[in-house]
Amino acid sequence: MFVLIVLHVPIGVAMGVVGIVGFASIAGWGPALSLLASEPASTMANLDLAVIPLFMLMGSLAAAGGLARDLYETSEALVGHHPGGLAATTIVASAGFGAVCGSSVATTATFGRVALPEMISRKYAPGISAGTVAAGGTLGIIVPPSSIMILYAVLAEESVLDLFSAAIIPAILSVMLYLAAIVIIAKRNPAAMPGSKKLPARDRILAIGKSWGAILLAIIVMGGIYSGVFTVNEAAAVGVVFTFFFALGRGKLNRQTFVNVLSEASVATIMIYFIVFGASIFSYFVSLSGASEGVIGAIQKLGLPPLGVIFALVFVYIILGAFFDEVAAVVVTLPFVLPVILSLGYDPVWWGILNVALIGVGMLTPPIGMNVMLLNSMRADISLMTIYRGIFGFFLADCVRIAILALFPQVTLWLPSIIG
Repeated sequence: MFVLIVLHVPIGVAMGVVGIVGFASIAGWGPALSLLASEPASTMANLDLAVIPLFMLMGSLAAAGGLARDLYETSEALVGHHPGGLAATTIVASAGFGAVCGSSVATTATFGRVALPEMISRKYAPGISAGTVAAGGTLGIIVPPSSIMILYAVLAEESVLDLFSAAIIPAILSVMLYLAAIVIIAKRNPAAMPGSKKLPARDRILAIGKSWGAILLAIIVMGGIYSGVFTVNEAAAVGVVFTFFFALGRGKLNRQTFVNVLSEASVATIMIYFIVFGASIFSYFVSLSGASEGVIGAIQKLGLPPLGVIFALVFVYIILGAFFDEVAAVVVTLPFVLPVILSLGYDPVWWGILNVALIGVGMLTPPIGMNVMLLNSMRADISLMTIYRGIFGFFLADCVRIAILALFPQVTLWLPSIIG
């Protein structure tokens, strides 16, 4: 499978090919071909997975409607006058946009266009500016609703609502630790993160109104889900309708823009569905072959305590996140890792959130941090080494966050236990 991926075969196809050939070698080609037909059909019929295209479309419409810039301008008015304020603005706005986008790469790309030029024009150091945008992009997958959480819930057969509930406190923790990192960096090197002119109190209060669309959307979607007014699917559908009319009312949605939005959401959705097709087939092969039991047995022979196994997996996922996007890193490893987590007695919801957080960290780490590579492609004048140096403070904050989530599972599981 990894050989095929290295040869640039799409990950979903690579997993499917290996799964079918492996399954056929054990059970025969008849059952294998039946599996090839039944798994995509059952995936397409899965109502939990149907929410992904809706959230993809909502995120694309939100970006087209200018919600990301609204959030950025509001945050800038509130905290931009402090040293490091524009960086803090980027983090807060990225978290807000993540609540309507659900993608790390999309969040990074959006604020690479919205925030990065603004910070550099205000004399922020290029490395700090790009590092802030890259780190803020990782919030796109840890702030619910998140497409990767939905995917994990479907593949692990867990409740999507439980994953969303479990992510709230880790998401807040992520934002707070990033803001703390910015404060420390700004105090140590104020010239690299200068403050801007402080607005009058009245203007700062009025600036909150600029983000009324994003605030209302978050209230409708997340408030509707947690209050029980909407199911997750219904909330996503309502969110799509809201963002459509919001963008239309602003004059941001002409025929060409709407076609681009549909195309962008469709391509992302098709990619995820193909990965799920392949992952489902591959999981059947792994289960039938006994590979999961073999992995569990090998780990038991190492004699490591459960927490030792978890931190070994932490290291592996940070490396994987550097090479794969968030969807691939979860899907490729889940058939092997989830049985290990369950055998150690850990909660799969807790692992799902930790898994997502780990992949976010991996997207910042060399040699191929996905968010870093994306920003470098958008701004070739900022070298990779400069961006990686700018990320260092945020990486340390991530290490603290991962340690807290790994050592104290109740940070993740407390809220679902209350809501449940």
